[in-house]
Amino acid sequence: MDILTQGIAGALFAQLGAKPEYQRHATLAGFAAGLLPDADALIHSTGDPLLTLEFHRQFSHSLLFIPIGALIITLILLPFLHKKLPLKLLYLFCLLGYSSAGLLDACTSYGTQLLWPFVDTRIAWNLISIVDPVFTISILTLVIIGWRKQQRRYPVAGLGFAGLYLLLSLSQQYAAATMQQSIAQQRGHQIERSVIKPTMGNILLWRSIYQYKGRYYIDAIRPGMIAQKMVYTGNSIPTYQPNKNRMGIEKPTTQYHDILRFNKLSNRYLVIHPQDNNVIGDIRYAMLPTSVEPLWGIRLDSSKPQQHATEALFRTNDTKIRQQFITMLRGKAL
Repeated sequence: MDILTQGIAGALFAQLGAKPEYQRHATLAGFAAGLLPDADALIHSTGDPLLTLEFHRQFSHSLLFIPIGALIITLILLPFLHKKLPLKLLYLFCLLGYSSAGLLDACTSYGTQLLWPFVDTRIAWNLISIVDPVFTISILTLVIIGWRKQQRRYPVAGLGFAGLYLLLSLSQQYAAATMQQSIAQQRGHQIERSVIKPTMGNILLWRSIYQYKGRYYIDAIRPGMIAQKMVYTGNSIPTYQPNKNRMGIEKPTTQYHDILRFNKLSNRYLVIHPQDNNVIGDIRYAMLPTSVEPLWGIRLDSSKPQQHATEALFRTNDTKIRQQFITMLRGKAL
């Protein structure tokens, strides 16, 4: 999730473990603890853009690291709160706040290494967008009320809302997956693998991607559980397989290794960008849920095989794209 929601969720979890007289200080400690795991974004290399992606949501978000992360933020906050909270309570609130980060991030589509260092698989339940205003504003409201009223029932209500919202999203995801199967059958396709993920800021409109005979087929789906059912047909694009197409990059060069790293980070959902043959992109993300143009990727240069690939971003603030997205979000015909 976005960093603000991470802090709010941390505050919510900490409030759950606090008596009324400690609610306000628990809120502050939990908020700070919820932010700390995303400090892994500070791990970067100007010469190797994939390094940040590899460390983001890695050790700092793992279940095993929670007690250590809680201790770190406790020591940071101790000079400011040692007169307000006993050390054991401060650590407890930091522990509760820190524990929310990995679990919440696993609900998004990017993937979180919850089981690091035993398993390096990125867990992604694809239940909620990285930014979801309804989710964030709702739990923020209840956290603020809990802070003002100093009553535990408000964070309990916040946790209940978060759980119900994610369950609703799960039902939407299941309905979208059912529709995806129907779409593939109508085309005479047998799905080899697929992903269904919510689009930015909502759980009404979902991006559908499935693989069949060397191509990805992209569609936008409104499942119809809480809104009108609609399918917006997208396009298809060839899959990219590093072992078959090295883009002119020979083994065992730095850039070939970068291709393999990026393939793992994207869970093998790679394509060659349709507008730039030197860019390999992650097809899971695009500006429009029907688009075959990836939002981001890596740019290769076969003339410099021992240098790292560079980052390639394709975010545009295009009015037409925004209008198309809003039209699909509302369930209207394009």
